[in-house]
Amino acid sequence: MKPEQIDDLLKRTLADSRVSRGEKKILTAMVREQQGDDHKLAFLQHRAFALARQELISPDAIEVLEWLEDVIKSFKEPAPELPDVEAYFSPGDECLGAILSLFRTVRQKVDVCVFTITDNRIVEEMVKAHARKVAIRIITDDDKSLDRGSDISRLEGLGLSVRRDQSRHHMHHKYAVFDGHKTLTGSYNWTRSAAEFNEENLIVTDDRRLSALFSAQFERLWEEVA
Repeated sequence: MKPEQIDDLLKRTLADSRVSRGEKKILTAMVREQQGDDHKLAFLQHRAFALARQELISPDAIEVLEWLEDVIKSFKEPAPELPDVEAYFSPGDECLGAILSLFRTVRQKVDVCVFTITDNRIVEEMVKAHARKVAIRIITDDDKSLDRGSDISRLEGLGLSVRRDQSRHHMHHKYAVFDGHKTLTGSYNWTRSAAEFNEENLIVTDDRRLSALFSAQFERLWEEVA
């Protein structure tokens, strides 16, 4: 936007010495267009002060100052949106329900890094997602995959990509990343005992920075256990 256009817009908002809700939206949109350029934001503020200075010799000086205050508030960088975060606890169905919901709504891919998987309710949703052409990769503990009730061999037989750790130590993670941007993590193993008896927790967040960190860790482990 050219300087004369900026002045014209500011003069229109100054006409009644008030910044209406609609005018605030327009001013905020101007700020967004600057994409964090401090020099351009400073210029916007400078023009508002310049127009206010011209009007301060009038009897309406107080109203002009109130207008200036509203404009300067609009010319600040909007606060960043915070990521959504939810916490779930067991015993009970909260944690299980969160996992099932994520598998029902995932569209493209899931990376699962979980110590043990024995809950058939979760496995059924994983199989349904796989049938929808969702790409699912699983890393799990080699010892726990041999436990009675483990569903790892079944999932592998159905065509899901599975890798087991090769260490004498446990692969003890319990997390999954859905569509590359939503992360589920916590103490909760994917077992009926975790749902029905254990004191466990899960956190689900769409914090992309956190998802990137978990995804990078998954890729490292995926190559390490190949």
